[in-house]
Amino acid sequence: MNFRTVIKPPEYRQMLHHSDEVMLLGSCFSDNIGGKMRGGMMQATVNPFGTIYNPLSIAASVKRIITGERIAGMTLFQQSGVWNSFAFHSRFSLGDKDATLDRMNQRIAQAHESLKTCRMLVVTLGTAVVYRLMATGEVVNNCHKVPQHEFSREMASVAEMTTAMNAMVEALHDYNPNLQIVFTISPIRHIADGLETNSLSKASLRVAVDNVINAHKEYTEYFPSYEIVMDDLRDYRFYATDMVHPSEVAVEYIWQTFQATYLDDRAAQAVARCERVMKRIMHRPMSHNAEVVDRFHNDTCTVVKNLVKEYPYLENIQEIKNYID
Repeated sequence: MNFRTVIKPPEYRQMLHHSDEVMLLGSCFSDNIGGKMRGGMMQATVNPFGTIYNPLSIAASVKRIITGERIAGMTLFQQSGVWNSFAFHSRFSLGDKDATLDRMNQRIAQAHESLKTCRMLVVTLGTAVVYRLMATGEVVNNCHKVPQHEFSREMASVAEMTTAMNAMVEALHDYNPNLQIVFTISPIRHIADGLETNSLSKASLRVAVDNVINAHKEYTEYFPSYEIVMDDLRDYRFYATDMVHPSEVAVEYIWQTFQATYLDDRAAQAVARCERVMKRIMHRPMSHNAEVVDRFHNDTCTVVKNLVKEYPYLENIQEIKNYID
Protein backbone atom coordinates (compact mmCIF):
# COMPACT_ATOMS: atom_id res chain seq x y z
CA MET A 1 0.00 0.00 0.00
CA ASN A 2 1.34 3.44 -0.98
CA PHE A 3 1.01 6.29 1.49
CA ARG A 4 2.68 8.93 -0.70
CA THR A 5 2.47 10.29 -4.20
CA VAL A 6 6.07 10.36 -5.41
CA ILE A 7 6.65 13.04 -8.04
CA LYS A 8 9.03 12.14 -10.83
CA PRO A 9 9.97 15.14 -12.98
CA PRO A 10 10.18 14.54 -16.73
CA GLU A 11 13.55 13.70 -18.24
CA TYR A 12 15.67 16.75 -18.97
CA ARG A 13 16.89 17.18 -22.53
CA GLN A 14 20.45 18.36 -21.78
CA MET A 15 22.16 17.12 -18.65
CA LEU A 16 24.52 19.41 -16.75
CA HIS A 17 28.20 18.70 -16.24
CA HIS A 18 29.83 19.53 -12.92
CA SER A 19 31.91 22.27 -14.58
CA ASP A 20 28.91 24.04 -16.12
CA GLU A 21 27.98 27.49 -14.84
CA VAL A 22 24.53 27.97 -13.33
CA MET A 23 22.71 31.10 -12.17
CA LEU A 24 19.77 31.11 -9.75
CA LEU A 25 17.37 34.02 -9.30
CA GLY A 26 14.28 34.58 -7.20
CA SER A 27 12.80 33.53 -3.89
CA CYS A 28 14.98 32.51 -0.94
CA PHE A 29 14.41 28.94 -2.14
CA SER A 30 17.00 29.85 -4.82
CA ASP A 31 19.40 30.50 -1.96
CA ASN A 32 18.62 27.02 -0.56
CA ILE A 33 19.34 25.16 -3.80
CA GLY A 34 22.18 27.51 -4.72
CA GLY A 35 23.76 26.76 -1.36
CA LYS A 36 23.54 23.04 -2.10
CA MET A 37 25.23 23.62 -5.47
CA ARG A 38 28.04 25.58 -3.87
CA GLY A 39 28.41 22.91 -1.23
CA GLY A 40 29.05 20.52 -4.13
CA MET A 41 31.52 23.03 -5.64
CA MET A 42 29.38 23.77 -8.67
CA GLN A 43 29.91 27.14 -10.34
CA ALA A 44 26.70 28.76 -9.15
CA THR A 45 25.88 32.47 -9.13
CA VAL A 46 23.10 32.84 -6.56
CA ASN A 47 20.75 35.84 -6.40
CA PRO A 48 23.20 38.56 -7.44
CA PHE A 49 20.64 41.21 -6.39
CA GLY A 50 19.57 39.31 -3.29
CA THR A 51 16.22 37.63 -2.74
CA ILE A 52 13.49 38.58 -5.25
CA TYR A 53 9.96 37.26 -4.84
CA ASN A 54 7.73 38.32 -7.73
CA PRO A 55 8.13 37.71 -11.49
CA LEU A 56 7.91 41.40 -12.48
CA SER A 57 10.89 42.26 -10.31
CA ILE A 58 12.77 39.19 -11.52
CA ALA A 59 12.16 40.20 -15.15
CA ALA A 60 13.39 43.74 -14.44
CA SER A 61 16.50 42.36 -12.72
CA VAL A 62 17.28 40.06 -15.65
CA LYS A 63 16.97 43.03 -18.01
CA ARG A 64 19.49 44.94 -15.89
CA ILE A 65 21.88 41.97 -15.89
CA ILE A 66 21.69 41.62 -19.67
CA THR A 67 22.20 45.34 -20.37
CA GLY A 68 24.69 45.79 -17.52
CA GLU A 69 22.84 48.97 -16.51
CA ARG A 70 24.50 50.39 -13.41
CA ILE A 71 22.74 51.72 -10.33
CA ALA A 72 22.79 55.52 -10.34
CA GLY A 73 23.71 57.31 -7.13
CA MET A 74 20.63 59.52 -7.35
CA THR A 75 18.36 56.46 -7.02
CA LEU A 76 19.78 55.44 -3.64
CA PHE A 77 17.96 56.54 -0.49
CA GLN A 78 18.68 56.41 3.21
CA GLN A 79 16.58 54.28 5.51
CA SER A 80 17.47 52.84 8.91
CA GLY A 81 20.91 54.43 8.76
CA VAL A 82 22.05 52.79 5.52
CA TRP A 83 21.87 53.49 1.78
CA ASN A 84 19.39 51.35 -0.16
CA SER A 85 18.23 50.62 -3.69
CA PHE A 86 14.77 49.33 -4.57
CA ALA A 87 16.53 47.02 -7.07
CA PHE A 88 18.62 45.26 -4.38
CA HIS A 89 18.04 43.34 -1.17
CA SER A 90 19.00 45.03 2.10
CA ARG A 91 22.04 42.71 2.47
CA PHE A 92 23.79 45.06 0.01
CA SER A 93 22.94 48.23 1.96
CA LEU A 94 25.83 49.98 3.72
CA GLY A 95 26.31 53.13 5.74
CA ASP A 96 28.59 54.65 3.07
CA LYS A 97 26.87 55.66 -0.17
CA ASP A 98 29.87 55.19 -2.48
CA ALA A 99 30.66 51.77 -0.98
CA THR A 100 27.02 50.74 -1.49
CA LEU A 101 27.11 51.82 -5.13
CA ASP A 102 30.39 50.01 -5.75
CA ARG A 103 29.08 46.83 -4.13
CA MET A 104 25.87 46.83 -6.17
CA ASN A 105 27.47 47.73 -9.48
CA GLN A 106 30.15 45.08 -9.05
CA ARG A 107 27.41 42.49 -8.62
CA ILE A 108 25.69 43.70 -11.80
CA ALA A 109 28.96 43.51 -13.77
CA GLN A 110 29.75 40.04 -12.42
CA ALA A 111 26.25 38.74 -13.21
CA HIS A 112 26.42 40.29 -16.70
CA GLU A 113 29.59 38.33 -17.48
CA SER A 114 28.43 35.11 -15.80
CA LEU A 115 25.17 35.01 -17.72
CA LYS A 116 27.06 35.04 -21.03
CA THR A 117 28.47 31.57 -20.40
CA CYS A 118 25.82 29.98 -18.15
CA ARG A 119 24.32 26.68 -19.21
CA MET A 120 21.27 27.02 -16.96
CA LEU A 121 19.26 29.74 -15.25
CA VAL A 122 16.94 28.63 -12.44
CA VAL A 123 14.12 31.11 -11.79
CA THR A 124 12.20 30.57 -8.55
CA LEU A 125 8.93 32.50 -8.29
CA GLY A 126 7.67 33.15 -4.76
CA THR A 127 4.55 35.30 -5.02
CA ALA A 128 2.38 37.18 -7.51
CA VAL A 129 1.88 40.00 -4.99
CA VAL A 130 3.81 43.13 -5.98
CA TYR A 131 4.51 46.46 -4.29
CA ARG A 132 4.61 49.61 -6.44
CA LEU A 133 6.29 52.78 -5.30
CA MET A 134 3.46 55.28 -5.62
CA ALA A 135 5.80 58.15 -6.51
CA THR A 136 7.10 56.40 -9.66
CA GLY A 137 4.90 53.35 -10.32
CA GLU A 138 8.02 51.16 -10.09
CA VAL A 139 7.59 47.58 -8.85
CA VAL A 140 10.22 47.22 -6.12
CA ASN A 141 12.33 44.18 -5.25
CA ASN A 142 12.42 45.12 -1.57
CA CYS A 143 10.55 47.72 0.47
CA HIS A 144 13.45 48.28 2.92
CA LYS A 145 11.00 49.09 5.73
CA VAL A 146 9.90 52.27 3.97
CA PRO A 147 6.44 53.25 5.34
CA GLN A 148 3.72 51.18 3.69
CA HIS A 149 1.66 54.20 2.70
CA GLU A 150 4.31 54.97 0.06
CA PHE A 151 3.42 51.77 -1.82
CA SER A 152 0.39 50.29 -3.49
CA ARG A 153 -0.02 46.54 -3.07
CA GLU A 154 -1.62 44.43 -5.79
CA MET A 155 -1.80 40.94 -7.21
CA ALA A 156 -0.17 40.89 -10.65
CA SER A 157 -2.47 39.38 -13.28
CA VAL A 158 -1.61 36.20 -15.13
CA ALA A 159 -1.50 38.18 -18.38
CA GLU A 160 0.86 40.78 -16.89
CA MET A 161 3.23 38.13 -15.52
CA THR A 162 3.12 36.12 -18.75
CA THR A 163 4.00 39.18 -20.83
CA ALA A 164 6.90 40.15 -18.54
CA MET A 165 8.35 36.63 -18.45
CA ASN A 166 7.91 36.05 -22.19
CA ALA A 167 9.93 39.19 -22.86
CA MET A 168 12.48 38.05 -20.29
CA VAL A 169 13.10 34.61 -21.79
CA GLU A 170 13.29 36.02 -25.32
CA ALA A 171 15.93 38.54 -24.20
CA LEU A 172 17.81 35.78 -22.37
CA HIS A 173 17.80 33.56 -25.46
CA ASP A 174 19.11 36.41 -27.59
CA TYR A 175 21.85 37.15 -25.05
CA ASN A 176 22.89 33.52 -24.52
CA PRO A 177 21.42 31.10 -27.10
CA ASN A 178 22.85 28.09 -25.22
CA LEU A 179 21.04 28.96 -21.98
CA GLN A 180 18.36 26.62 -20.65
CA ILE A 181 15.83 28.30 -18.35
CA VAL A 182 14.25 26.28 -15.55
CA PHE A 183 11.23 27.77 -13.82
CA THR A 184 10.04 26.58 -10.44
CA ILE A 185 7.53 27.79 -7.84
CA SER A 186 8.83 28.24 -4.32
CA PRO A 187 7.23 25.90 -1.76
CA ILE A 188 7.63 28.65 0.86
CA ARG A 189 4.19 29.82 1.91
CA HIS A 190 3.52 33.57 1.95
CA ILE A 191 0.89 33.59 4.68
CA ALA A 192 1.13 37.17 6.00
CA ASP A 193 -1.88 38.08 3.85
CA GLY A 194 -3.72 34.82 4.52
CA LEU A 195 -3.71 31.32 3.08
CA GLU A 196 -6.40 32.22 0.51
CA THR A 197 -4.17 34.92 -1.00
CA ASN A 198 -1.21 32.55 -0.96
CA SER A 199 -3.19 29.88 -2.82
CA LEU A 200 -4.38 32.36 -5.44
CA SER A 201 -0.85 33.71 -5.82
CA LYS A 202 0.76 30.29 -6.32
CA ALA A 203 -1.96 29.24 -8.78
CA SER A 204 -1.48 32.44 -10.80
CA LEU A 205 2.27 31.90 -10.92
CA ARG A 206 1.83 28.32 -12.09
CA VAL A 207 -0.51 29.32 -14.93
CA ALA A 208 1.79 32.16 -16.03
CA VAL A 209 4.82 29.83 -16.05
CA ASP A 210 2.92 27.26 -18.07
CA ASN A 211 2.02 29.95 -20.61
CA VAL A 212 5.68 30.93 -20.96
CA ILE A 213 6.94 27.35 -21.28
CA ASN A 214 4.35 26.52 -23.93
CA ALA A 215 5.55 29.51 -25.94
CA HIS A 216 9.26 28.65 -25.58
CA LYS A 217 9.42 24.88 -25.25
CA GLU A 218 12.82 24.57 -26.89
CA TYR A 219 14.72 26.31 -24.08
CA THR A 220 12.47 26.41 -21.01
CA GLU A 221 11.57 23.75 -18.43
CA TYR A 222 9.52 23.43 -15.24
CA PHE A 223 10.87 21.80 -12.09
CA PRO A 224 8.14 20.93 -9.53
CA SER A 225 9.62 22.17 -6.23
CA TYR A 226 6.21 23.37 -5.08
CA GLU A 227 4.47 20.12 -5.96
CA ILE A 228 7.17 18.02 -4.28
CA VAL A 229 6.47 19.71 -0.95
CA MET A 230 2.70 20.08 -1.35
CA ASP A 231 1.89 16.66 -2.85
CA ASP A 232 4.87 14.36 -2.33
CA LEU A 233 6.16 15.22 1.16
CA ARG A 234 2.79 16.67 2.22
CA ASP A 235 3.40 16.78 5.99
CA TYR A 236 4.18 19.50 8.53
CA ARG A 237 7.22 17.57 9.70
CA PHE A 238 8.86 18.71 6.46
CA TYR A 239 8.49 22.35 7.48
CA ALA A 240 10.73 24.43 9.73
CA THR A 241 9.39 25.57 13.11
CA ASP A 242 7.74 28.62 11.49
CA MET A 243 5.50 26.27 9.46
CA VAL A 244 6.30 28.39 6.40
CA HIS A 245 9.76 27.40 5.16
CA PRO A 246 10.70 23.85 4.13
CA SER A 247 12.86 22.01 6.64
CA GLU A 248 16.46 21.02 5.93
CA VAL A 249 15.25 17.50 5.20
CA ALA A 250 12.76 18.80 2.63
CA VAL A 251 15.39 21.00 0.94
CA GLU A 252 17.78 18.04 0.79
CA TYR A 253 15.05 15.85 -0.73
CA ILE A 254 14.35 18.46 -3.41
CA TRP A 255 18.09 18.84 -4.03
CA GLN A 256 18.42 15.09 -4.56
CA THR A 257 15.50 15.19 -7.01
CA PHE A 258 17.07 18.17 -8.78
CA GLN A 259 20.35 16.28 -9.15
CA ALA A 260 18.57 13.19 -10.51
CA THR A 261 16.79 15.40 -13.05
CA TYR A 262 19.55 17.68 -14.31
CA LEU A 263 22.98 16.24 -13.46
CA ASP A 264 24.64 13.49 -15.45
CA ASP A 265 26.19 10.55 -13.57
CA ARG A 266 29.70 11.98 -13.54
CA ALA A 267 28.41 15.33 -12.28
CA ALA A 268 26.47 13.64 -9.47
CA GLN A 269 29.57 11.69 -8.47
CA ALA A 270 31.65 14.88 -8.53
CA VAL A 271 29.09 16.68 -6.36
CA ALA A 272 29.12 13.86 -3.80
CA ARG A 273 32.91 13.88 -3.63
CA CYS A 274 33.11 17.67 -3.46
CA GLU A 275 30.51 17.77 -0.69
CA ARG A 276 32.71 15.51 1.42
CA VAL A 277 35.78 17.65 0.76
CA MET A 278 33.86 20.87 1.47
CA LYS A 279 32.70 19.48 4.82
CA ARG A 280 36.32 18.69 5.64
CA ILE A 281 37.40 22.21 4.64
CA MET A 282 34.71 23.76 6.84
CA HIS A 283 35.50 21.50 9.79
CA ARG A 284 37.50 23.00 12.64
CA PRO A 285 39.37 20.48 14.83
CA MET A 286 38.35 20.68 18.48
CA SER A 287 41.79 19.63 19.69
CA HIS A 288 44.14 22.18 21.23
CA ASN A 289 47.09 19.97 20.34
CA ALA A 290 49.06 21.88 17.68
CA GLU A 291 50.44 18.67 16.20
CA VAL A 292 46.94 17.23 15.70
CA VAL A 293 45.68 20.46 14.15
CA ASP A 294 48.68 20.71 11.79
CA ARG A 295 48.29 17.09 10.73
CA PHE A 296 44.60 17.63 9.96
CA HIS A 297 45.45 20.77 7.93
CA ASN A 298 48.20 18.98 5.98
CA ASP A 299 45.94 16.02 5.26
CA THR A 300 43.25 18.43 4.05
CA CYS A 301 45.77 20.12 1.74
CA THR A 302 46.58 16.73 0.24
CA VAL A 303 42.91 15.87 -0.24
CA VAL A 304 42.21 19.24 -1.88
CA LYS A 305 45.21 19.03 -4.22
CA ASN A 306 44.19 15.54 -5.34
CA LEU A 307 40.68 16.84 -5.99
CA VAL A 308 41.99 19.70 -8.14
CA LYS A 309 44.16 17.27 -10.14
CA GLU A 310 40.99 15.43 -11.11
CA TYR A 311 38.83 18.54 -11.52
CA PRO A 312 41.19 21.40 -12.54
CA TYR A 313 38.32 23.89 -12.98
CA LEU A 314 37.84 23.91 -9.19
CA GLU A 315 41.07 25.81 -8.56
CA ASN A 316 39.25 29.18 -8.74
CA ILE A 317 36.85 28.37 -5.89
CA GLN A 318 37.85 30.50 -2.92
CA GLU A 319 37.74 27.67 -0.40
CA ILE A 320 40.05 25.66 -2.66
CA LYS A 321 42.46 28.57 -3.20
CA ASN A 322 43.11 28.74 0.53
CA TYR A 323 44.66 25.26 0.36
CA ILE A 324 46.59 25.38 -2.92
CA ASP A 325 48.01 28.91 -2.94
